[in-house]
Amino acid sequence: MAAHPQSEAAARLDTLLAEFLPGRDLGDRIGSVVAGEVLTGGGGPLDLVNPADGRLIASYRDAGEAVVGAAMEAARDAQRIWWGMTAAARGRALWAVGQLVRRHAAALAEIETLSAGKPIRDTRGEVAKVAEMFEYYAGWCDKLHGEVIPVPTSHLNYTRHEPFGTVVQITPWNAPLFTAGWQIAPALCAGNAVVLKPSELTPLTSLVLGMLCDRAEGLPRGLVSVLAGAGPTTGAPAIGHPDTRLVVFVGSAQVGAEIAAAAARNVVPSVLELGGKSANIVFADADLGRAILGAQAAIFGGAGQSCVAGSRLLVQRAVHAEVVERLARAAALIPIGAPTDPETQIGPVNNRRQLDTIARMVAAAQDSGARLAAGGGCPEALRDTGGLYYAPTIVDGVAPDASIAREEVFGPVLTVLPFETEEEAVALANATPYGLAGAVWTSDVGRAHRVAGAVRAGTFWVNSYKTINVASPFGGFGRSGFGRSSGREALMAYTQTKSVWVETAAQPAVAFGYVG
Repeated sequence: MAAHPQSEAAARLDTLLAEFLPGRDLGDRIGSVVAGEVLTGGGGPLDLVNPADGRLIASYRDAGEAVVGAAMEAARDAQRIWWGMTAAARGRALWAVGQLVRRHAAALAEIETLSAGKPIRDTRGEVAKVAEMFEYYAGWCDKLHGEVIPVPTSHLNYTRHEPFGTVVQITPWNAPLFTAGWQIAPALCAGNAVVLKPSELTPLTSLVLGMLCDRAEGLPRGLVSVLAGAGPTTGAPAIGHPDTRLVVFVGSAQVGAEIAAAAARNVVPSVLELGGKSANIVFADADLGRAILGAQAAIFGGAGQSCVAGSRLLVQRAVHAEVVERLARAAALIPIGAPTDPETQIGPVNNRRQLDTIARMVAAAQDSGARLAAGGGCPEALRDTGGLYYAPTIVDGVAPDASIAREEVFGPVLTVLPFETEEEAVALANATPYGLAGAVWTSDVGRAHRVAGAVRAGTFWVNSYKTINVASPFGGFGRSGFGRSSGREALMAYTQTKSVWVETAAQPAVAFGYVG
């Protein structure tokens, strides 16, 4: 299926993808990557839209059950080979993937920007982090070992960390390449095969990453497959497939609950990285200049389309008015526009449905008496572009129990809530079912540690925001999910522990029965 003839993004993507995915044109190149081949789906058409201008990029066919079956078969065969290799050989293969990502970094970043609408300044950094993920877990391959347990018998008892087998991973549209690498690398390190289903809205960089994995020296063909399709018609058959041994999902809490239930019906465990409504707490004794910069990065980076976005700014009442005023002035200066422009800091929202959700939640807050201190709607200079732009927005005067103060907006919208005391700040921070991240800004070292310990969140920053690294565990509390997707803890999530008992006594005690 051909791309839209007037789409410049489509023409450029066709050129970029030609190096990785075979086909006559862009629409023909988009299909599931299984064992090094691009398989055209058997389902209905799915459209890719450029968020920067609203134009069609290309249409492709939903993968469907037949392609899922082919991917699962390839994964089963490849995983047996992979687990049979030495740990050192697996490490060298993962390192090779990282080097391929670095070699093709410029193309990967541009594909992500053109297809997902993420600013090029962001995608360049994210590609580097994906390479780092494979390199980090390459070093873990020959260090993932069990332990000897001093049991009170004559047995040698030791443990082994063994892979599940085939892992199904479902990733979102907000950071498709980054989340793909974040999930694939530890799963492979632990000895598993991966069948990845990215969002049907943003499959391209995941497909390229799947092809790079297939090309990496040492990785068995079919160890990583990438499905191009929708959740109900492609993701669901993958979750329910009899060869699936673990399901990993990154996305909304609502969908995550449904996926976990589907996996449980198959008696399969799941790892969930879900949404957040993270509290960014600013005390009056903080360095307000640094805190204001941190607050902008926390919510406006990535157009607010981040699970760890600091979408709730809790400000001590003594400096509340000053912080809101300075943030509003700063928000008007942040460069927003074409994601291909290196100067752009805020690009478009990824899709029309999400843009409508953002607008609806902001309007509801205003109807309930909240005040717009900045932004709201598409900037006037960008209205004729057709792009899905939403200005950096600050909502003040919101009740703590308002929907916009408790539920994830997933856009460049900051809700500001005042507080008086440390106890009130912690109570407000915890007044949400989510628990993914949080931060505190203060010059009081004792307070920093007290608040970090009291706020229910999987990641917490002190006098900073949004720093993450593959070596550090990442995951949520409460409605933000369970399991960890980085660091050593991710390897525990991707393995099963086996206990082995070996009798060592020359004359073992007979506990039951008779020698015939």
